[in-house]
Formats: sequence, C-alpha cells, structure tokens
Amino acid sequence: MVDFVLVLLVLLPLVVGILQLALVLHVRNTLASAAAEGARHAAVAGSSAPAGRAKVEELVDGALSEDFVRSVTVRPAEVGGAPGYEAVVEADVSLLGVDALGGVRVRVAGHAVAEPGDPS
Repeated sequence: MVDFVLVLLVLLPLVVGILQLALVLHVRNTLASAAAEGARHAAVAGSSAPAGRAKVEELVDGALSEDFVRSVTVRPAEVGGAPGYEAVVEADVSLLGVDALGGVRVRVAGHAVAEPGDPS
C-alpha cells in the first residue's frame, strides 16, 4: 500500500501535466488554424475584415468551447510588404478546466495577402 501511494505521488502529477499540455497544444493549434483561415477569408477579393472575423468565430465555435476565447481581431495589415489582413485570436486555457487554478494565455495570429480587386 505504501509503495502504491509513493508511486502515485509521482505519476499523478506527471499524467495531469501531460493532459494539460495536450489541451493547451490542441487549443493553440485549433486557434492558429482558425486565425489563418479567417485572414484568408478576409483577404479574398470582395470580402472584408468583419467577414474574416465571422469565419474565425464560426471555426472556433465548431471546435472548442466558447469559454476559451477572449478576443478575436481581424484587421488590415501589411504582409511581407503587400496589403493584407491579420487575424489575432487570444484565449485562456485554465488549469484542468478550473478557472480558480489559473491557466495559460494563448495568442495566435494568421496573415494573408489581399487579392487584387476586380479590374472591370
């Protein structure tokens, strides 16, 4: 019984840490993908920053709980010297899903060069 308790004291925090790392990486990757797609959506000829923001929110709502996301911003920006859009998503990932325990702030950005407008 003593051996079990001693091993559990070492393994339990290790397992919980691995689960928390997996959650943070999942949220970061999902938000990065949504930000990149939102920037691309805004950069399409005839689209706009609000349409890109709506796309980001749609993708995030479909993959994560809305409790994670703090803010979504899509704005015109210079991308590699060309006009384009930048989508920034900020989120808080709480420790083990409990807000009182603190957590990790995640900030990701996606960029896309704007398509030229219709010449006709």
